[in-house]
Amino acid sequence: MFATYKRHNNPLYNKLVELSRNKFFYEEIRLSDDFESRILLIFFHLATIFQISKDAKNKKKSQEIFDNVFLNIEYHIRELGYGDVAVNKKMKTLSKIFFDILVKLDKDENANDIIKKYFFDIKNYDDKKIKKLADYFVKFKDFCFDLDVNNMLNGSINFIYKN
Repeated sequence: MFATYKRHNNPLYNKLVELSRNKFFYEEIRLSDDFESRILLIFFHLATIFQISKDAKNKKKSQEIFDNVFLNIEYHIRELGYGDVAVNKKMKTLSKIFFDILVKLDKDENANDIIKKYFFDIKNYDDKKIKKLADYFVKFKDFCFDLDVNNMLNGSINFIYKN
């Protein structure tokens, strides 16, 4: 009946939040430093991790991580002052966005197109920034691919982006 909030028991979620706060995104790419941008960055990192760790033996762990990440996001939305109806609507929208990112990355669709769709609009479209952001995620994926899956799912990701 009551969900358990495992805020401090999820090192992967904490690592995703830390990765989403990288100054590179806000100073070099010039993403807006707001809740939505950070959530999208968390989603791109998490989708990449799920893409690497997808197999039958990691399915239960991945589901637990997914549930906990979205529970943490829900609590953060509530802390922003949203009511129950708004939270439910926002969570439904966010889950659709996450699965869209996950499916498109899994199909190896052009990362530039996915990044452009979620981070840039017609007003602030900059091909160089899109390519830099795509390069970041390619390097993140390559870095994670070399990690032990269990360590990665437990948040042991010490990724530092270098241009």
